[in-house]
Amino acid sequence: MRNTNEPIGRKSIHAFENLVIPENAVGIHWFGQSSFALKDAVGTIILVDPYFPRHRPPEKFIHSISPLDEETLKADYVLLTHDHGDHTCTESLLRIRGAFPSVRYCGPEECIARLRLIGLPEEVLSPVNAGEIEQLGSIAVHVVWSKLPEGLPKDGIPVPDVTHLGYVLEIGSVRVYVSGDLFHTAAWHDEFLEPILQLKPDIGLLTFHPTEEEFPNFEGSVVMAKKLKLKAAVPAHYGCFHNRTYEPYIWASLFPSGEPKPIIIPYNESIVLNI
Repeated sequence: MRNTNEPIGRKSIHAFENLVIPENAVGIHWFGQSSFALKDAVGTIILVDPYFPRHRPPEKFIHSISPLDEETLKADYVLLTHDHGDHTCTESLLRIRGAFPSVRYCGPEECIARLRLIGLPEEVLSPVNAGEIEQLGSIAVHVVWSKLPEGLPKDGIPVPDVTHLGYVLEIGSVRVYVSGDLFHTAAWHDEFLEPILQLKPDIGLLTFHPTEEEFPNFEGSVVMAKKLKLKAAVPAHYGCFHNRTYEPYIWASLFPSGEPKPIIIPYNESIVLNI
């Protein structure tokens, strides 16, 4: 359930915090890049990979103003996919910690180690590994791989520099798959997809890019969404940096009629999905 520990004299409350979510639906807010907020009918809010730097040079960032003042949105949990700066942003995480000391942080060990280094106490830190289930209030989180680590079958897939995790969240009767930064050929490795498929995700928040070979391309993302039998697919990992963005409507045009349905969330806006 939600913790009501809030800073005294909050400047304002983000609209997502007051968004009413029907039973067996999910609220999703996209802040750009891979930063999302997820909310269930009980009111539990999880921030995924919060990345809200204040210094935004115009030659690098598409938007000159950060999409979130961290003090305005009372999250209950923060879920991190991997220890890269645009996913584990210590600047944003320290502001969240300062505004809401009870927030709990979950992610791979490298992320948790970084949070220890910047002074977060052990009682709010939860390292997780693929294959585990973490209960975050009213939401159960199944941990899966996003990139395959050393020692697992890879067939030429590059070994990642840090642990990359994805998550399938049980939000009422809806299951949301947070892909994290997938490897380029993920769609064609059934041994990688099978543990995710078994969790029966309904909605996928998917990382891909049309030209960067680190990630699935548009075609690979569509194939993956179909193989996972998603009912809806939401694009991620764009809309932040000039050199790492794409046109999501081109991606959406590649889906045939029927499921999965591509859903493009406008920048820094919320939607409510009932699947």
